[in-house]
Amino acid sequence: MARIAVIGAGVGAMAAAARLAVAGHRVAVYERTDTYGGALRRVERDGFSFDTGPGLLPLPAVYRDLFLKTGKEPLEECVELVQVDPSSHHVFADGTRVSLPNASRAGVVSALAESLGPVSARRWGDFLVRAREAWDRSRRPLLEEPLWTDWQVLAEREPYPAVPHKRLLRTRTAGTLAEVGAWELRDPRLTALLESHALAFGLDPRVTPASAAVLPYMEHAFGTWYVRGGMRELARAVYERCLARRVEFHFGAEAAGVLEKDGRAAGLELADGSVAEADLVVAGVAPEVLDRLGRGTRVRGAGGVPAQRGAASRVTVLLALRGGRPDGTPHRTVVHAEDRRAELESLFGAPAGLPARPTVTVLRPDDPALVPDAGHEAVTVTSVVPAGAGEAVDAHAENLITVAERAVPGLRDRLVHREVRTPADIAAETGAEGGAVPVPALAAAGGRLLHPSNSTELPGLFTVGGWSHPGGGLPHAGMSGALVAGLIVEGPEFRGSQ
Repeated sequence: MARIAVIGAGVGAMAAAARLAVAGHRVAVYERTDTYGGALRRVERDGFSFDTGPGLLPLPAVYRDLFLKTGKEPLEECVELVQVDPSSHHVFADGTRVSLPNASRAGVVSALAESLGPVSARRWGDFLVRAREAWDRSRRPLLEEPLWTDWQVLAEREPYPAVPHKRLLRTRTAGTLAEVGAWELRDPRLTALLESHALAFGLDPRVTPASAAVLPYMEHAFGTWYVRGGMRELARAVYERCLARRVEFHFGAEAAGVLEKDGRAAGLELADGSVAEADLVVAGVAPEVLDRLGRGTRVRGAGGVPAQRGAASRVTVLLALRGGRPDGTPHRTVVHAEDRRAELESLFGAPAGLPARPTVTVLRPDDPALVPDAGHEAVTVTSVVPAGAGEAVDAHAENLITVAERAVPGLRDRLVHREVRTPADIAAETGAEGGAVPVPALAAAGGRLLHPSNSTELPGLFTVGGWSHPGGGLPHAGMSGALVAGLIVEGPEFRGSQ
């Protein structure tokens, strides 16, 4: 039985802690803030409740597996999962609207045929076939296994297949999402639909590898879910599972350094000068934080994959509205930018800026737990901004509300109060520089979107969460917890779930 110190109480770190405790280890979590959950936070005011991090849960099977492996009560006995249907409603620049059903590729194609026409629907259906092939090729090494020591194979090989070109009598391989849109989809609305999945993580589709086609595929194939009471309830359930497995939590306990003894991680030095001795350390922090904790020791991910530094963050506007949520309102609406090129140049140009009319995601949950009564509605509006965006963010919130009115008519007339969540708020809650948000691991692109392995060059030190393999997003965080637990319990020969 080992003593294990976990830095941070994010969802990935807690997932690892629960699994390690079940395996018989003594686990203590040291969290610098006063609560658990990492990015899964909640704001409450005047009877309204808002999620400030992820608002929906893809791939709930990851957390079903966590609860199955760590206790008798399954996930559905600890939280109420609701399948969101339609999965998303889209408002395109030309005014076209389409609602996409949940977990039904055939249903998505049918909905697109009705709104965009049969030719565009067929092209999206053909694209999904290729996206599935990319998923089948990359799923295990990117999500279910520790990062390969020969990770360069993943960096160089594009899993998205080449497409025969009838006129040229040859195949043509798209290298980026933008090329997939231009060469294969050939409809600006489909291109906007495709690229919105990359933009949600602050990825520039012009340089994002075609392998990112797995992002819309995952949503169409496996569905999107909401946790009743808000996504904070998922963090609560994981925290309580940790407590049930006798994981210790120390809040307000900031790690100042990773102790090293005889060439191994040997515990933590805390900011108050105290020491937490341990046989193993699991760090659920951003790479720049881990660099500081290591104080020059070898703490980078093993295998030579460079640590990811995020370039994008998010602004979220929390809106308390008078008037109930109308029946049939979509849970999630994506309002696409009126000028795609202007948005991309503003976000990813040099210097990066804030687009006037960005792509905006509007969440309108059908959840009585979030409002004081049936005569009110809680709405969140989110858009990507460059990490570290500062003073201009408050003014930018007005632009987001203007865009959101295309999804919520009369929004300003219904407004009771609002609160703006900025990159600075994300930085304070997660420790990530500039409030950067980690992206999921993706193949190709020279390894630029791979993440450092969960084991490190310092024996006894492991990394977990969105900044390590397999990257950002709630499912990926849960997967990282499973991978770290496997590496510690079974050793370096661990190869993931079969």
